[in-house]
Amino acid sequence: MHTEMRNRLRPFRDEALAQGIPAEDVERWLTLARPCVNLTPAKEGPEPVVGRFGGPLLLPVGVPTPKYPFVASIDLAALPADATDLPLPPDGHLLFFSWPEPDHRHSAGQVVYVPAGATVDERDKQESWNSGDVDDHRRMFASYPQGPLRASFHPSLPYHTHVTLPGGQDIAHVPGHSRAEELVEVWDKTWNDIVPEGTLQIGGYSNEEVVHLNPVEDAVWAAVRAVESGGWDGPASADPADWVLLADWFAGEDVVGWEGSTVHWVIQREDLTARRLDRAFANVSWNP
Repeated sequence: MHTEMRNRLRPFRDEALAQGIPAEDVERWLTLARPCVNLTPAKEGPEPVVGRFGGPLLLPVGVPTPKYPFVASIDLAALPADATDLPLPPDGHLLFFSWPEPDHRHSAGQVVYVPAGATVDERDKQESWNSGDVDDHRRMFASYPQGPLRASFHPSLPYHTHVTLPGGQDIAHVPGHSRAEELVEVWDKTWNDIVPEGTLQIGGYSNEEVVHLNPVEDAVWAAVRAVESGGWDGPASADPADWVLLADWFAGEDVVGWEGSTVHWVIQREDLTARRLDRAFANVSWNP
């Protein structure tokens, strides 16, 4: 961990030690820290604008319009190279799409990568998703946040305390961290002093209103089940170590009808490295 990240995490370390957690346990937990981008919708502020919620939907010519509503676009060139530990493309845009409601057979969203310099055209944002109860869907989509996204860059520590053991039948504390529950409680107490509140996050660790297992694990199991049921094209590794969190969106404060929902976009590491962003899978946690 570099010095700046360690300094940012000092409130966490100081509180953990003050609560009597042995220094070796605290230091071992700190090795799990990952950099992330915290994105806040704000028209004014000192933080750089790196994207926006909503806005025109600009897709490369020939790319089908996603069947999910448009959430946000991120300008990758506006992110520092070390903003995350993900192998993101150095430029171009990432476009995120989702319905923030659980779907047990399919991905709940998509990601589109628009390379720098690609020829794009503007699409109707309500073209392909407003089937069924059109009025309810339009009302929900009308409540999606809009406006510029300002970025701050922060360390992220796990919010989860347990992992699923091989075989999927039992769970255990995060390997090598028997004090995980105490350390997560300290993180929950101190993270507001470290990370400003935001509604969209790139990289880092997943969070949601009720966390026990890593939400990435749940997303992986959902992806595997979707492949098995024919609702999503594989392959999908069943090993969470083969996946990373691409982005989290806490939609619950904004989206009508799905208060308390969080969207997790995950992707297999090899797909991200190969820039197959269309292979991202979205899973939704909903705690009404």
